[in-house]
Amino acid sequence: MSAHRCWRWAAWGAAVALPGLLHAADTARIDAVAREWLESTGAPSVSLAVVERGTLAYARAYGHARLAPDLPAAVGVRYALDSVSKEFTAAAILLLAQQGRLSLDDRLDKWLADLGPAGAVTLRQALTHTSGIRDYWPEDFVTPEMRTPVSPAAIIHEWADRPLDFVPGTEWQYSNTGYVLAGAVVERVAGEPLFEFMSQRIFLPLSMSRVADYQKPPAAGEALGYTRYGLGPVHPAPKEARGWLFGAAGLAMTPSDLARWDISLIRRSLLEPRSYEEESAPVRLADGSTYPYGLGLAVGNDAAGRLRLSHGGAGSGFLAENRVWPREGVAIAVLTNNDWASPADLADRIAFIVLAPSAAEARARALFAAFQNGGVDRAQFTEVGRSYLTDEVLAESRASLGPLGPARLVELEREQRRGGMVTRVWRILCRDARLRAIERDAADGRLTEFMITKRND
Repeated sequence: MSAHRCWRWAAWGAAVALPGLLHAADTARIDAVAREWLESTGAPSVSLAVVERGTLAYARAYGHARLAPDLPAAVGVRYALDSVSKEFTAAAILLLAQQGRLSLDDRLDKWLADLGPAGAVTLRQALTHTSGIRDYWPEDFVTPEMRTPVSPAAIIHEWADRPLDFVPGTEWQYSNTGYVLAGAVVERVAGEPLFEFMSQRIFLPLSMSRVADYQKPPAAGEALGYTRYGLGPVHPAPKEARGWLFGAAGLAMTPSDLARWDISLIRRSLLEPRSYEEESAPVRLADGSTYPYGLGLAVGNDAAGRLRLSHGGAGSGFLAENRVWPREGVAIAVLTNNDWASPADLADRIAFIVLAPSAAEARARALFAAFQNGGVDRAQFTEVGRSYLTDEVLAESRASLGPLGPARLVELEREQRRGGMVTRVWRILCRDARLRAIERDAADGRLTEFMITKRND
């Protein structure tokens, strides 16, 4: 029996929806897709926040923050961020750079002694994962040594002295170790613990009131992490011992607090303009190419071509997804206390609701709905396209697609030219169906094809 059927569901967490931002219909759709995600994945709980027009517009939590004893999920419950914490370590370095106390191009050995090969790496390279310093935690589980407390200095001593995986600046390879080193530099330059520096310079100014150091034992009101083996039952996940998450993954907070950080990225209200440019610029490698990662942020365009800043987090018993569309003033933060069901899937569905579609996506959405309800306008199609749209095709499309309910996602997978036409492949998700639509546009803008089939992947 799946995990979600084994539990007695608690009441859904109280919602926070600010009037005048999200429409009631949109909040109802967000609520529906969150419930569907929780039910289909068997995750114990999920907590989310949505920013619209640069303002916190919606927050809600679902399910169980703890299973035994039961603690219902609520908007005030903290979840581990794991690697989303890197956004804040990078910001701490930028704050010190603004004060002239260090430079992004300082070598690490300017601030930390006895580093071996890692000493020649710059802070910029450590923060952009172009350092070549080997990652101390590439596994997706808590290794035996991580069950014993460790100091950041011990991690640095063990890993920074190893041979580099590549010449710094020539490749991109994710490394938690680089962020342990960056956190140690913050403490050395600032003369205070990393968490205290962040609290005074980031969390307090942004009114992020529920942030905690996740390296400490979780407080009574915090979510506990859960795991499963294969498709087996749900178990409490082992916690990383103190010290192992320093600088790289050590924070816990509510999605609403994470949303306040996202709002500061949208409004550029905490750092200086130059720092935001540094933070959101894709890193340039030695060969002149770029990689879509800045300083603690993935930087790139989404499927609709919109600039998106983001970071995910994955640790023992927790997953996180944080996305910001600065030009649209939109952000989505999704935190969950499971380590098998990706919150990115739920973030995709929420983005589908709150972000305005491109012209091509809007037409694809409308066409899918028309095939569902039998209202396809043949005038949109060329003569060849109309030849396919027989009464039989439209009737069977309506009968088979209509019961699937509204689309939860319509996303462009790829676009190319073929036969003098633009071909687009759309991924369409409904509650209980995964579909694909092939669209072909003639030179005059009319359609020669919009064919919907089931995905079998």
